[in-house]
Amino acid sequence: MNIAGKHALVTGGGTGIGLAIARALAANGAQVTITGRRKDKLDEAAQTQGLFAQVIDVMDENSVVTGVATAVAARGPVQICVPNAGIAEGRALHKTDLNFWRTMMATNLDGAFLTIRESLMSMRETDWGRVIAVSSIAGVKGLKGAPCYSASKHGLIGLIRALAADSLGKPYTFNALCPAYVDTDIVPQNITRIMARTGMSEAEAHAVMDGANPHGRLITPEEVAEAALWLCGDHSGSVNGQAIQIAGGEM
Repeated sequence: MNIAGKHALVTGGGTGIGLAIARALAANGAQVTITGRRKDKLDEAAQTQGLFAQVIDVMDENSVVTGVATAVAARGPVQICVPNAGIAEGRALHKTDLNFWRTMMATNLDGAFLTIRESLMSMRETDWGRVIAVSSIAGVKGLKGAPCYSASKHGLIGLIRALAADSLGKPYTFNALCPAYVDTDIVPQNITRIMARTGMSEAEAHAVMDGANPHGRLITPEEVAEAALWLCGDHSGSVNGQAIQIAGGEM
């Protein structure tokens, strides 16, 4: 793998999957811009060598445009773009108002679109590039009780596949990672919701989360990061337009 010195940009890079991907890229020599809305989280994460904090709100077009431009001015063209920022919340359709729908789409889909668009401005001036979107197993099969979230993640995969088709024969690839339930800071929130809704103990609620994946445990952020790293490898150029499931055997 030869990504030393290449500029990577990871949205939602201050925590969870985004931070794990950023650290993996930096460990292999990339200069990684991590973005998010919480400056304190970004600054804390940026203590890792090779990580650089940039406040960007992916729901705000101007924030993305100016933030990516600032990162490019500091570290050169973006050659690895990881649109990862997103929100995950389930809600039955009959309880969903338009504000909830639009917030979900603005973050998960519009934010990825803006991030990719602005990153490609500089990536296309280079001879190599990778766009690795973080979707979800919900983008492949749909998630019960989360129609808005599922729609946003399906849309992201559609965007990636269309961009891959547009770039055939060029030195850029576009792929989506589709993890099932990952052990991030969202998990405690979900456990609390399960306990409140069902009266389960914390241990019982945690077991429900573990059991949601076919192999009976939560996926680690590092497992997702390894998949992203592989897509940056020397012999990954023929993997393009794919929705790669990291889901413990989910079909």
